[in-house]
Amino acid sequence: MLGTRRGRGKDLVERLLDSALGPVCAIILITGAGGMFGAVLRASGIGDALSDALDGIGLPVIVAAYVIATALRIAQGSATVALITAAGLVQPVVQSGAFNGVELAAIVLALAAGSVTASHVNDSGFWLVGRFMEMDVKTTLKTWTVMQTTIGLMGFAIASGIYALA
Repeated sequence: MLGTRRGRGKDLVERLLDSALGPVCAIILITGAGGMFGAVLRASGIGDALSDALDGIGLPVIVAAYVIATALRIAQGSATVALITAAGLVQPVVQSGAFNGVELAAIVLALAAGSVTASHVNDSGFWLVGRFMEMDVKTTLKTWTVMQTTIGLMGFAIASGIYALA
């Protein structure tokens, strides 16, 4: 009915819908997978163990958030999955603390900064940029990876400054 009213055939409408839904479905799948990965880690007790370990070594929550998100990003490549999973792992620490709104915002910024740090060969964005800009792997590492790491470090520095002033 949608295609026939305006003179478009059913096949054209199906092709338009299929091409529009593909990218959205991929994002939903990645986000859902990251959420599930974080839920599995929380259910396994890693979040609570991490909370206890952070208390034991005295690492500030904002630093731990950045380090965990960065480690996950480097290990598995997806910024979305790293952010969601790290947030799930840091959640018990944050819930057990008495953080004000500004401190919470700074912790979220640190998580986001860690999730974009060190994009490399296991990141689809790395390949997308490299191919689009017609760069070889070495050049993409020298440009894209360095830029993403700089963005992550600057984001963490800004988040840390906000956290310290709160």
